Amino acid sequence: MQYVSNKVQDAMGPVPTATKPEYKHREDGSTMRALAWFGNKDVRMVDAPIPDISEDKDVIIKVTGTTICGSDLHLYHSEMLALQKGDILGHEFMGIIDRVGPAVKTLTPGDKVVVSFQVACGTCKFCQKKWSSMCDKTNNSSLMASMYGQRDAGFFGYGHMTGGFPGGQAEYVRIPFGEVNCLKVPPGVSDEQVLYLSDVLPTSYHSIMDTRVEKGDIVGVWGLGPIGQACVRWALLKGASKVYAIDKVPSRLAMAQRADGQVIPVDFSKVDVIKTIQDEVPSGLDVCIDSTTFHEPKTMLHKVEKALMLETDVSETPNEMIVLAKKFGRIGLIGVYSGFTNHFNIGALMEKGIRFIGNGQAPVHLYWQEILNEYIVTGKFDVTSIVTHRVDIEDFPELYKQFDKRVAGVSKVFVQTKASEAPGQGFPQLSKVSDWADEVM
Repeated sequence: MQYVSNKVQDAMGPVPTATKPEYKHREDGSTMRALAWFGNKDVRMVDAPIPDISEDKDVIIKVTGTTICGSDLHLYHSEMLALQKGDILGHEFMGIIDRVGPAVKTLTPGDKVVVSFQVACGTCKFCQKKWSSMCDKTNNSSLMASMYGQRDAGFFGYGHMTGGFPGGQAEYVRIPFGEVNCLKVPPGVSDEQVLYLSDVLPTSYHSIMDTRVEKGDIVGVWGLGPIGQACVRWALLKGASKVYAIDKVPSRLAMAQRADGQVIPVDFSKVDVIKTIQDEVPSGLDVCIDSTTFHEPKTMLHKVEKALMLETDVSETPNEMIVLAKKFGRIGLIGVYSGFTNHFNIGALMEKGIRFIGNGQAPVHLYWQEILNEYIVTGKFDVTSIVTHRVDIEDFPELYKQFDKRVAGVSKVFVQTKASEAPGQGFPQLSKVSDWADEVM
């Protein structure tokens, strides 16, 4: 359990407290604002101790930008194992170096950095290949090892199944192996342009690269949250001739659509996805990307099985992709799945020779320099196309509620702190969730 001030109360009642924080904190007792988890749909702003240097290679950053990610909703719904009350959430963030450990040589206080969502050691066999998400040394979860056979790297703000590292939906964060897990931001680049190098941009790029989208391919993308929106753009940048963008939220479908007709929106609540796409592409899709989620069954069968805990994940989207993929086609799973599913169409997978690829947690370190230099600095990937709002850190609890409702018009939200810069050119100005929620629903 992370420490939470026993003075903090909110409309939900007194905040539970712990007598001893799990991380080293400043001896002067100074506190920061942070978003913490307390149960199903129960996240609260709290006063928590500001972290301090614990290991020689640590850095402490003062957060200047953070955000909410679709995968945070799994925590919000208590669907990730090993969460503890008071855990500080958030895995996508950036900031200014505030303190450095004695072994840190390449970072100094005042440097602007973006932080990868995974904690990598930099020296194991996976880190040497920049497969930072698979680091062998930073996650001590025996639960993950028993479920999956091996452990992923530690992740910020994702509970104790991923190492229990306090997250970035806070004003300060301790970064282990700081020189490995922080990327310096070049001058002249706004915070909004680089914040999403922490997760959403490398994650979406990885799905396209790992599933091997090639020039001329016809691609299907299931799920048009921030990851799916970025996948659509990456697929086109890699030469896809057409992208079918599948969702049911009108604003998401509209956001993905392009005037040149290369993106075809498909509303799965109104049409049969399989019939619609088969009628237009009878030979099948070259590549299918699943950027959806395990926790939203569509059919009554899966709703019942999930309610009875007979499965953790739903196979409906993978089965649609297996049917729609061409023979020897490629399917990538970048959406977060966590456990076991029923009624998976394994026969069609084998008979059609489909390459069914678990993309895994994206190795941010493999891609973030490339994305920064070749796509963001050059303007080839316009980050303004995915950032829809800017709010203050104190709005986080309400933001979770509205994000969970899939409020129309909301994609990536830049969340500012007291240390943030002014909005960058072309990015949203500050607003309050209470002001825009009703307007855009």
